[in-house]
Amino acid sequence: MTQLLSLPGQLRLVGLALIVMGLVHAVLPRVLGWPGDLRASSLLTRQVSYAHLFFIGLTCTLLGVLPLVFAPDLLTGAPLPTFLLCAQTLFWGLRWIMEFVYFSPRLWRGDRLRTAGHAALAVLWTWVTGVFVVATARALG
Repeated sequence: MTQLLSLPGQLRLVGLALIVMGLVHAVLPRVLGWPGDLRASSLLTRQVSYAHLFFIGLTCTLLGVLPLVFAPDLLTGAPLPTFLLCAQTLFWGLRWIMEFVYFSPRLWRGDRLRTAGHAALAVLWTWVTGVFVVATARALG
């Protein structure tokens, strides 16, 4: 249990969570009702939407593999791992900001499932960003 609470342990858990998030993108269109919403769209819009969704899922998965597999290496303070930590901190920090600034509360207020989803994502992105902030500070320190 102590290992999971250590910084390398937290990085590995974040990596696992990001991989799961990436895999969730495979079912996300059905959960969000995209087939019905996109039916009236042009073929180009539908294909671009699904292509972007695929690459977002792939990006989440690949960004999760780094801390899952290479947690100790990321904390060495060497230039490349430190850059990767800084990049992950920026990427997930911007995702955290988007959760509160970009997505309208009208999307989830009054809907229990979507409110729970918003709360869960807010907690997830706060934790992911926080772990990367601490790891970056340690690597730079």
